[in-house]
Amino acid sequence: MPNTFLILDRDGVINQDSDAYIKGPEEWIPIPGSLEAIARLNRHGYRVAVATNQSGLARGLFDLDRLNAIHQKMARALEQLGGGIEALFFCPHGPDEGCECRKPKPGLLLEIEERFGLDIREIPVVGDSYRDLEAAWAVGAQPILVRTGKGGRTLAAHPGLEQRIPVFKDLVAVADWVLGGGLKG
Repeated sequence: MPNTFLILDRDGVINQDSDAYIKGPEEWIPIPGSLEAIARLNRHGYRVAVATNQSGLARGLFDLDRLNAIHQKMARALEQLGGGIEALFFCPHGPDEGCECRKPKPGLLLEIEERFGLDIREIPVVGDSYRDLEAAWAVGAQPILVRTGKGGRTLAAHPGLEQRIPVFKDLVAVADWVLGGGLKG
């Protein structure tokens, strides 16, 4: 049976990213077409989980209530389109805390694998930063890069990346590829 699960990064893949962090629901703005892409994937039987670094918590830029409010806004917007996120996993730690869940370490992906009883090696992981790709490589998952968010910077900083992994304009293009049979089954 072909894989019907995808793991997405949040900032830069689903919503617009900010070097100043997304600190509340008023700053959370979906990338055009991203929510529709998730809903379309859902309608075709694909389950979607999110794995996201949220070091703004450790930095004191927002608290758990604000983060939950952001995720509730995202969930409501997806529900209105007939879609949803299966689960959302986040790392609350700062870059110097040495945790195992902050990407590029694979802890969040391994949690998703365990929670859903998946073989992570068959799962596409869609991100916009090199750390997303590194986390996917660390567990043998299939990294996919989008040019939205930090994707353009990631490509510029890593020449030849387009020859190593699938790269797409945005999440809409990823959904088109997946639904067109682009995933290895």
